[in-house]
Amino acid sequence: MSHVLEHDLPLWAACRRSDPVPSRIAAGMAGELRADHQRRIVEALGVSPAGASRIAERVGLVAHQVGKRLGEMERAGAIETTGRTVMSAARRPEREWRLR
Repeated sequence: MSHVLEHDLPLWAACRRSDPVPSRIAAGMAGELRADHQRRIVEALGVSPAGASRIAERVGLVAHQVGKRLGEMERAGAIETTGRTVMSAARRPEREWRLR
């Protein structure tokens, strides 16, 4: 299994050239935050496959934050679903993820 780390994942443009300076600063900070979340998710999935809510518990984020990163990381080829459905913390079915 190869591990794609956060610095290998694409960070899409978060602002336009025409955006004011404060927006550009915020966009730069968002990139750092995104990379931190991705790194933490990779570490959590290094332990074992899990659903978004279990990953969130492991890394101290909320499931919504993790869910946003999972889609990005799947498109980048860093993670994939296992094909299994697990129960979330709210007792709802969710996909189980693993490192690729």
